[in-house]
Amino acid sequence: MELAAPPRLVYCPNSSLLPKHSVKVSQRPLASTPTSFAEHPSFSLNSGLLLRTSRYPHRLVARAASVADNGSTITASPSGAGVRICEVKRVTKETNVAVKINLDGSGVAENNTGIPFLDHMLDQLASHGLFDVHVKATGDIHIDDHHTNEDVALAIGTAFLQALGDRRGINRFGDFSAPLDEALVHVVLDLSGRPHLGYDLQIPTQRVGAYDTQLVEHFFQSLVNTSGMTLHIRQLAGRNSHHIIEATFKAFARALRQATEYDLRRHGTVPSSKGVLSRS
Repeated sequence: MELAAPPRLVYCPNSSLLPKHSVKVSQRPLASTPTSFAEHPSFSLNSGLLLRTSRYPHRLVARAASVADNGSTITASPSGAGVRICEVKRVTKETNVAVKINLDGSGVAENNTGIPFLDHMLDQLASHGLFDVHVKATGDIHIDDHHTNEDVALAIGTAFLQALGDRRGINRFGDFSAPLDEALVHVVLDLSGRPHLGYDLQIPTQRVGAYDTQLVEHFFQSLVNTSGMTLHIRQLAGRNSHHIIEATFKAFARALRQATEYDLRRHGTVPSSKGVLSRS
């Protein structure tokens, strides 16, 4: 079998882009659902590409990897595999980040970023979005959490972008308000391909534990930039910083779950009057 992947673009599910650069990929039977990065052996291929096998019940899945415009290495299910899973690796002089997202998961969270509060928020993303979220990161947190927080968000956004493919049949829009005690946060998003963040949180303290609360906005801005989503976050109530931030991640998770789930009435068509949704 032959899969195609250009130097700057991953061959992803249902992609309408047909690149010319070719790489030979072999398929083999695969076993149970993945639980960790260690279970996915990778092999070096020509032209700097990477092949990573993925375990999924009763399916043969081959994967091709390439480098995104933001410098991340991406591994995604090829068209027709029937799964929406993507792995992203982002390595810089400041951080080393590995992300794996399964849009059709069951809420499995395996996160270790070196930033405990961020791990707690990523657990909310998995639990309430019913995504499987695996994030491993090391970075220069001896300086501060800024670079790791940013690069984790960039990689997660890239993973969502690639796992969604051409977005056929999805709801596209998500809208959810989540309370947490006195806090109430409203999140609306559109998987439009057009990155935009509207952010209106009034977090009263500079830190929650050791986490700088300014990094919340920077996390979502970075995720928006690579995922190509329009995202609006509004705080309707709240006095406790932890509650406000956690309500935000819960509302975001539920809104994103709505947007990525399938609309059966759409019969697999692209939810756009233009007939295409793509990252601009």
